Amino acid sequence: MEFKKINTALISVYHKEGLSTIIKNLDDLGVTIYSTGGTQKYIEEQGVQVRTVEGLTSYPSILDGRVKTLHPKVFGGILAKREDSHLTQLDEYDIPEIDLIIVDLYPFEDTVRNTSSEEEIIEKIDIGGISLIRAAAKNYRDVLVVASKDEYALLHKLLQEKNGASDVQDRQEFARRAFKVSSHYDTAIFDYFNQHSDDLVYKKSIHQHKVLRYGENPHQRGVFFGDLEEIFELISGKELSYNNLVDVDAAVSLMTEFKQAEPTFAILKHTNSCGVAIRPTLYEAWQAALACDNISAFGGILIANRSVDLKTAQAIDQIFYEVLIAPDFQPDALEILTKKKKRIILRLKKYPEPGPITKTLLNGVIMQDPDTQVQAAAMLKTVTKNEPESTQVDDLLFAATCAKHLKSNTIVLSKNRQMIGMGCGQTSRVDALKQAVAKARQFGFDVQGAVMASDAFFPFPDCVEIADQAGVTAVIQPGGSIKDQESIDYCDKHGLVMVTTGVRHFKH
Repeated sequence: MEFKKINTALISVYHKEGLSTIIKNLDDLGVTIYSTGGTQKYIEEQGVQVRTVEGLTSYPSILDGRVKTLHPKVFGGILAKREDSHLTQLDEYDIPEIDLIIVDLYPFEDTVRNTSSEEEIIEKIDIGGISLIRAAAKNYRDVLVVASKDEYALLHKLLQEKNGASDVQDRQEFARRAFKVSSHYDTAIFDYFNQHSDDLVYKKSIHQHKVLRYGENPHQRGVFFGDLEEIFELISGKELSYNNLVDVDAAVSLMTEFKQAEPTFAILKHTNSCGVAIRPTLYEAWQAALACDNISAFGGILIANRSVDLKTAQAIDQIFYEVLIAPDFQPDALEILTKKKKRIILRLKKYPEPGPITKTLLNGVIMQDPDTQVQAAAMLKTVTKNEPESTQVDDLLFAATCAKHLKSNTIVLSKNRQMIGMGCGQTSRVDALKQAVAKARQFGFDVQGAVMASDAFFPFPDCVEIADQAGVTAVIQPGGSIKDQESIDYCDKHGLVMVTTGVRHFKH
């Protein structure tokens, strides 16, 4: 296997952290170093001799630093194949071979996050750096490229173990990593320019990733791409699994609807809520949520919209659960909750901003806007002779919000802002309603006086008839069926209230 010795290097980086070790490695190996600006000064401060790019090109850095390395004497030394025809031209034009490029890119994404100044953002679009990276990566058969400080440890190991030389597999791997950096950078810039465009383009680039124990099942591989630490602090427990992550996402999505509400607790299983309640205290909200279905709560995902206190923690600790999420935890509560080391305790730092929803299927990807329609009293249209009372409006909105986050077809029964029964994922709305009524009765709830929410319209009046016979007194649904009037007429005849929202909430 042919090894290529590093004799010359060009170093020009924005981030200097960790660079001193590499500079010492190269100096010890007798490598000639070229550099520019701040990097040149940094290298000199390490007591290492460095040649200026300006001395190589005979041109100073111009246009406020926009043009420093964009010159044939730089790119010729990088792009030249180490074969006679190219080497002859290098000799003719007095261009040195450059064997190693260490370059990173201006922090474009950080700048976009931290300022709205278009001028500052545009200045952080790197030109020289990205060009050097592409050139060196293209010519990986002869040149080694390091495009990020994240690769310094790998470079240090290579320099030490192979005495400043590399084989083609080494250089190809560094080139792969370099193109990962450059493609991610281009995607970030495109996203900035495309954010207010109607151009429908699907581009996604996420560098951070975590290999999970497995996917939905042990025979499936699982990986999470993203930055969980931006949203959560893992206080205690094992690492989140694939299924945990899917359930946690559903839990946070549901609780986003109640983040400004009175104390609210929700219990989820397989992305569907099996208990939701609002009460004056978090302890009462927990007790009411658990009462909805204390069987399904076993091994569930728990989430609260308030700091968990000692009394609530002691009650929660009586059951087995997978994950507990809250914006905070009182110290004495944490002392109780962290005793069982495998149970996952997450502090929710912030509710994530809703973004486009994507899903791979067939040979492509589908994408849609998130369902951010909030259930509000102003959107309700009373279609029956009887108007809802204020307490019924509260229950109707609560039930509709719960239904929005359950798999279709779904029905939710609610009473006193507590989900007393639900049916979800059914192939018919009648089956969903029957399941909701059966669950309510199974766990000792009196359906008399409850309200019913449906995620979509009723194609026939059969659902309101079944609900009426069970004791439901008010119904909320989107409306829009050609047979809406039949359901309305039934409600009027039997004294039920019906309101429509005009908004369907299918969830597949």
